[in-house]
Amino acid sequence: MRVTLQFSLENPTVVKQQLLLWSQQYHEVVWLDSNNYHAQNSEFDAILAVDALTLLQTDYIQAFQKLNEYQQTTNDWIFGYLSYDLKNDVEHLISQNYDGLHFPELYFFQPKKVFLLKGNILEVQYLKVIDDELEADIQEIFNTKIDAELFTHKDSNKEYRPKIKLRIHKDEYHEKVTKLLEHIHRGDIYEANFCQEFYAENAEIDPLSTYTHLNAISKPPFATYMRLSDKYILSASPERYIKKKGTKITSQPIKGTAKRSTDILEDQQLIENLQNDEKERAENIMIVDLVRNDLAKTAVKGSVQVEELCKIYTFDQVHQMISTVVSEVTENQNPVAILQTTFPMGSMTGAPKISAMQIIENLEETKRGIYSGAIGYFTPNNDFDFNVVIRSILYNSSKKYVSYSVGGAITAKSIPEKEYEECLIKAKAMREVLEN
Repeated sequence: MRVTLQFSLENPTVVKQQLLLWSQQYHEVVWLDSNNYHAQNSEFDAILAVDALTLLQTDYIQAFQKLNEYQQTTNDWIFGYLSYDLKNDVEHLISQNYDGLHFPELYFFQPKKVFLLKGNILEVQYLKVIDDELEADIQEIFNTKIDAELFTHKDSNKEYRPKIKLRIHKDEYHEKVTKLLEHIHRGDIYEANFCQEFYAENAEIDPLSTYTHLNAISKPPFATYMRLSDKYILSASPERYIKKKGTKITSQPIKGTAKRSTDILEDQQLIENLQNDEKERAENIMIVDLVRNDLAKTAVKGSVQVEELCKIYTFDQVHQMISTVVSEVTENQNPVAILQTTFPMGSMTGAPKISAMQIIENLEETKRGIYSGAIGYFTPNNDFDFNVVIRSILYNSSKKYVSYSVGGAITAKSIPEKEYEECLIKAKAMREVLEN
């Protein structure tokens, strides 16, 4: 049982900063921020979950079965992530590439304290067993002094400038994309999302200031700061993987990226160019078909619909082509089964999905882990919302290892040089934050 209180706020922006600063005392933290990007239909402006009462962490073996049992047993808010390598639980696949991060492959926890911010209302939900902490915590949060430098980034990371290395260099990237194109021309696959890692060893960064800087640059609708002990996920993701509200399921794959321009007319031209780019539209439509097929596995017959096809959304760093696919499920549909039958998300694999995953596993140099997985939550009434872990910095403070990966969809019309340039555009914000 949870104790619930509501507070009316004069300045929600300040309270968001206070909550994030206050959360740093805990070893289990999930902070989800929509950055007021209401076009993505987020249920809350921000959510904070801290302090695990119970938790589940496991490798891929029977991971979805364990998650189902945990979600049904807790019957409560649970927050966490699904790593990309849970593909090995869904299909007969393997992950043998290098892993410098060593995160659990699945991680969820039941928080003692949940804070839900919507407009100027802060709702606080505490487990009844610790409601004696409630008053002191609320007072501490509202009295937290804001570190202006942390949120303005005048000197962000000045002491921590890790030297970023490439796991795959440009010439090798061209060779690998050429091999993917050979698979496509042979008809093995139609499309594959090929990813590469940028990393730093013996690196020390300040996770919170790195996250706030990344978020300030990008202001995405699915920003995440997540801590599990010595491991951190600092995400500026623009992409929703899948959401369940009642009986409605929504998935919003992104395929198609263009840079921004400070010149208004040029920026508008970039939007029009992306909207009319045949290659980008073909990529997007292929993944829409894949998502439709995945949703159909749990949908009420005939309920899968495409609400938006190849719509251009503009973010601070890039323009993105996003489609919205929806379905209806029965009221008693198991929520974890919806994740299991759609995972990993098609935008990060390719089509056909299994063949694409096998081929990219052989060509990529790094185990993806959290990258291209999903972070999100389940509610007590079996709803959920999960992002796609892209545009994200991953950090293991014990191993002093920092990593971020980027990828792009390779199709028959792909030109290796242009694909490489698109990867650098996607990596720009993360590199800027780390190297300052």
